[in-house]
Parts: sequence; C-alpha cells; structure tokens
Amino acid sequence: MSTADPALDDGPGSLDIAPIVLRKIVEHAADQVPGTLRNERRLAGIDVGESGSHAKIATGSGDPSAVDVRLELTLQYPASVRTVVDAVRLKVGDELTRIAGAHVRSLTVTVSGLRGASVTAAPRIQ
Repeated sequence: MSTADPALDDGPGSLDIAPIVLRKIVEHAADQVPGTLRNERRLAGIDVGESGSHAKIATGSGDPSAVDVRLELTLQYPASVRTVVDAVRLKVGDELTRIAGAHVRSLTVTVSGLRGASVTAAPRIQ
C-alpha cells in the first residue's frame, strides 16, 4: 500500500486541477479567516446576494504545482490589516496544499476596502 499523495503523482494517472478550482479554494480559504468580510452585491439596486474575496490564479509553467495568486478582499475595521493578511496568506497556502497538492509561489493581496462590522437596524414600529 502506497502512502504517496496521488495528486502529486506524475505517472499515467496524474491529476490536473483546473485554475478555476484552485481559484475557488483560494477564495473560500480567504473568506474563512476572521477579519475578512463579504460584500453585498446589487444589480440595478436589487440585492443579488453576497460576494467574498476575489482571486486570480496563474499556474507555474516550470512547476505545475506552483501557483501565483492575486487576491482582493475587504477587511473589517478596526483591525490590524497586517495580522489579518498574514492569517489569510497562511490559510490560503495550507488549503491549497491540503486540497490540491499545490503550493503558492507568490501571493499578492490587495485590500480593496475597510468596513465596520455590519449593524442590523432595529425593526421600526409604526
């Protein structure tokens, strides 16, 4: 019985993971870190749900398991941006390795916004 990870096997039965799947892993991992926020999505003034972080993935040409990640996210304010971004970097790297057998060659994080924690308004009585 072999204990080798089949995702890392380059033999005839090797596994290729599409960049869109890697992107989803990165976005999900980033959204799980405390201090990151989801944004409300609206189309023509109509609420169409929420969106979290947004990633772009480029796979390595020399090493197929190496990926370059560009990640955009919104953080909760007030919080230490550096601490949250460091936690995001760690979580993304761990999840890519655990799920896909890939490793991060470079990770660029852009903080596109800071928002206070959402406060739900008390219902109005008329």
